[in-house]
Amino acid sequence: MKGRTDWAAHIVLCIGVAAFLLPIWLVFASSTLSAAAVQRGELTFIPRLSGFGVYYRVLTEPSAGTGPAWRMLMVSASMALAIAVGKIVISVLSAYAIAFFRFPFRLTAFWIIFITLMLPVEVRIIPTYMVMSELGIINTFTGLTVPLIASATATLLFRQTFLAVPDELFEAARMDGAGPLRFLWDILLPVSSANIAALFVILFVYGWNQYLWPLLVATNPKLDTVVIGIVKMISTESLTQWNRVMATAVLALAPPIVVVLAMQRWFVKGLTEGEK
Repeated sequence: MKGRTDWAAHIVLCIGVAAFLLPIWLVFASSTLSAAAVQRGELTFIPRLSGFGVYYRVLTEPSAGTGPAWRMLMVSASMALAIAVGKIVISVLSAYAIAFFRFPFRLTAFWIIFITLMLPVEVRIIPTYMVMSELGIINTFTGLTVPLIASATATLLFRQTFLAVPDELFEAARMDGAGPLRFLWDILLPVSSANIAALFVILFVYGWNQYLWPLLVATNPKLDTVVIGIVKMISTESLTQWNRVMATAVLALAPPIVVVLAMQRWFVKGLTEGEK
């Protein structure tokens, strides 16, 4: 009975993997065809070795409506890193203040942060754009990243982790001469390392996949992310170079996959420890 259950689980798992991987493999293999062949619907599951030059051309040459893919990948990577690191730093500090310090309206501040979880990005995007415009950082990398740095979810998760640390430990550290920042650095951050790694993976992918905000705030082609670049490459006025679009899409998948694989152990550990 147990063996049958295991086989059924493996079959379902294999079907799920195939459902995810086959479209990606189709895009990868078809990117090696000519643009005209893809336009005619002549897709393939077998890559053509003679067509792999499209990846070099996409990386080094501008495409219709946008620049070379290496620049878009660099913008996306810088944006994703800035958002992930910024969210973690701000969330750790705000959760630390709420969990360990006693000041007026402490819980009120926490609930205001928590309530923002109920507001979708689309509701906040117009006032956020107006604020960025008043500050004069539209069409800049700062305007691309700063509005996306605050995270109520990460603050809530870190607060719950810090609340599990007994107050006696904080008092003992203070009696030993450790200041607030020393306590945070030497005790709380090591305890939260797995959660930080798991959040970094999630937030990196979140920042990498951003579309709506970069579309509004960055009209300079030099600030195009790879997601925006793919959309711009799909032309409605002339023949779309679908092989270049597919090659760029495959390249856009690589950095998030590398981050997830590199931090897989910490990612799983952070999720399982969060459940405990």
